[in-house]
Amino acid sequence: MDILIKIIQLVLSLSLLVLIHEFGHFIAAVIFKTRVEKFYMFFNPNFSLFRCKKVHGKWRFAFFQKNVPDKFITHEHIDPITKKKTYTYEAIDLSTLPEDDWRTDEEHTEFGIGWVPLGGYCSIAGMIDESMNLGQMQQEPQPWEFRSKPAWQRLIIMIGGVVMNVVLAYFIYTGLLISEGEQYVSTAEVNKYGIVASPLANELGFQDGDKILTVGDKYVENFSKIPLEMVLNNNRTVEIERDGVKKKIVLEEEAISKILQYEEFFIFYRIPFVIGGFAPGSVGKEAGLEIGDRIIMINEVSTPYFQDFSNNIGQYADQDISLGVVRGSDTLQVAMHLPKEGKIGAAVESINFSTEEYSFFEAIPRGFHKTGKELSDYWKQLKLIFNPDTKAYKSLGGFITIGSIFPEQFNWIEFWYLTAFLSIILAVMNILPIPALDGGHVLFLLVEIITRRKPSDKFLEIAQSVGLIILLILLVYANGNDIVRWLF
Repeated sequence: MDILIKIIQLVLSLSLLVLIHEFGHFIAAVIFKTRVEKFYMFFNPNFSLFRCKKVHGKWRFAFFQKNVPDKFITHEHIDPITKKKTYTYEAIDLSTLPEDDWRTDEEHTEFGIGWVPLGGYCSIAGMIDESMNLGQMQQEPQPWEFRSKPAWQRLIIMIGGVVMNVVLAYFIYTGLLISEGEQYVSTAEVNKYGIVASPLANELGFQDGDKILTVGDKYVENFSKIPLEMVLNNNRTVEIERDGVKKKIVLEEEAISKILQYEEFFIFYRIPFVIGGFAPGSVGKEAGLEIGDRIIMINEVSTPYFQDFSNNIGQYADQDISLGVVRGSDTLQVAMHLPKEGKIGAAVESINFSTEEYSFFEAIPRGFHKTGKELSDYWKQLKLIFNPDTKAYKSLGGFITIGSIFPEQFNWIEFWYLTAFLSIILAVMNILPIPALDGGHVLFLLVEIITRRKPSDKFLEIAQSVGLIILLILLVYANGNDIVRWLF
């Protein structure tokens, strides 16, 4: 059930993002009087779940309908000697079709829903895209086609999707700032008890209880951003306080690569085990523990912090134990029999979170700042992936990785935060100068504007094919990483 909830959130989020992205292309095309032939949520090979179109002034609808050739019939030719395949395209005479045939109305857009629940597309007349509608490209250019528009208009149409993804992220972040504010664990709060250092952090020089003062001579207010500050800005000097003495840890050159590949928390906050609640049937509650009790000992083993308790309690499974507990000003001993699971059924009281609240007018500029920061941070992460020295490419993931970031229980606040983050990712990824992505089209258009020479359709066809191959390789690699991590 938990996996199903994650999948539903993933599909819902990606569907919204793709819809908004393609709408950016759609609205820009409409503004410049460029025909949009189809606008689909999800892909529709062979048939569509739903289609609708305004045909000669009347809306028509269809469900579960098989696809038919749009305007051209493709003929395949095989050379008898070389076996090489070539194709010719025969234009359909639309005047011979019945008047109520949807294809006879070329001015209006067909909207629909496909049956493959990933992605979507906006098919613009006279544009070489993933649909590879080569039949249309062999005809004489028409004034309503993408290829007939000035370069600056084509440029705006191409960046429309990326712009809409950034705009969506901005509105989500701003709305959340107004309704929820910004909640985080401050470094000052963590420094009351210091950090829990992971095995990797120990290897790099950190110890449990260290208080982090600065990273690269900069104080980081949000504790969760400390590893990002090290990685994204290559800050390898960390000032700490250990047992009341200030020290500097200088990370080795390979540290960034190691942190990037580490799959657990690099550092975490350390807190005492103050009981915040009980699970149903808790043996701890039956034995007399109360909310607010602080557990400091298991038998004769000192466990001043939750981390210590968690690391030691398992070895006493199915045994009688005595817990040292501080209640108010008293220290008590609470005896119980620990079940085979090695758990007392008590939850630790959460650390104090800091919350910054924003009014409507305060949230507007803060939303711009947050969106810009997320764009900048993700761009830096992407550069790390393409830098072989960091080996960040090993952490590249596909749909399983993306789906895993969603919580197991549906939470609208978490959902919208993650959707805004994925919208930033989609914007950055799409603007990369790779043929088949928006960024590839933008690159060729910028070259055209500068040189005043338009690339040939044949060149664009080849570039589109190469780009699709690159994307397919990246898709296979990323999802292959997911499968390997899942299996091993």
